[in-house]
Amino acid sequence: MRRRLFAISLALLLSSPAVFAAMPQAPPPQSTTPPAGQGRPGQPPAPPAGQRQARPAAEQPQTPARPPAPTLPASEGPPEYGPAKGTLVIVGGGATEGTGIVEKFIALAGGPEKKFIVVPTAGGNKNADGTVREYKEEQVVASWLKRGLKNVKMLHTHDPKVADTEEFVKDLRQADAVWFDGGRQWNIVDSYANTLTVKEFHKVLERGGVIGGSSAGATIQGDYLVRGAIAGPNIMMTPEKEHEHGFVFLRRSAIDQHINTRMRWDDLIEVIQKMPTLLGIGLSEGTAIIVKGDTFEVMGKWKVAVHDNTRLYQPWEKPYFVLSAGDVYDMKARRVIKLGIGSTTPPSRRSGGTTVTPTPFAR
Repeated sequence: MRRRLFAISLALLLSSPAVFAAMPQAPPPQSTTPPAGQGRPGQPPAPPAGQRQARPAAEQPQTPARPPAPTLPASEGPPEYGPAKGTLVIVGGGATEGTGIVEKFIALAGGPEKKFIVVPTAGGNKNADGTVREYKEEQVVASWLKRGLKNVKMLHTHDPKVADTEEFVKDLRQADAVWFDGGRQWNIVDSYANTLTVKEFHKVLERGGVIGGSSAGATIQGDYLVRGAIAGPNIMMTPEKEHEHGFVFLRRSAIDQHINTRMRWDDLIEVIQKMPTLLGIGLSEGTAIIVKGDTFEVMGKWKVAVHDNTRLYQPWEKPYFVLSAGDVYDMKARRVIKLGIGSTTPPSRRSGGTTVTPTPFAR
């Protein structure tokens, strides 16, 4: 009986709040997470709850720098397209101010002190009434004198018999550079084809000189003479046998011009289809190719269309691709060996807020 009373008394005593509060309590478990604003020794403080901690700059993922476009080696051996010596400057017509093309031509010749020849013959050999057209040298060379040339002369005749004489070529034999003006390319053929003058043009290159020209002065530098028909410049392949070939400074080629302003992008397709061994080169206005050996570099305002029949094209593609300023093309290997940035095309285009970098053949 006494044991039972003791047990009841003990239970009442333990249930009393005052006694429970006085009893020793076990220490609470310690948190391993430091309070907000504090951190482990040697580490930065933890951010407040709900805020994401920023990575230190050293730990931020780095976007790898884009490597420069590789330059592939040019073809070896003697050139099959361009001259073994000297340089060609082939311009697609139009204005060249601000492109540096004419300045490049002068520099390749050795500077304004060198001897220059300007050929205006593409402008026409006869007037509309059939009379022989006369050219005044001071007018032909005036723009070149403004560029600072010290020794520049005109070379012109409508008569191939005159072009085949020693007297006519005496200045040409001393020339460091020759420039062909624009017009109709068959006029140049009529005056100089198969004459001593053409041989001396080639010798300028053999001496390490430079030959340049724009529009008709570009096409005459190739092999097959596109738009050589007397009937009009819209005829790509002339029916006249005597006007089928240029002066072949750039061998195995067909050169067209004004392709952007006159919508001639596709016009070389029929030529290359009928003559698949040729390389077709279409030049925009204010744009040139600088040819050394079997390679050329694009220079100027816009694009060059390369009609390469050895390249595989998809059924939905047109059979040519385009190059921009700074691009270097190996005609012998039929491949781009260096990519430029394009002088007037920005390095990227904006599309829907996303930066899109153009691919080499989509510019």
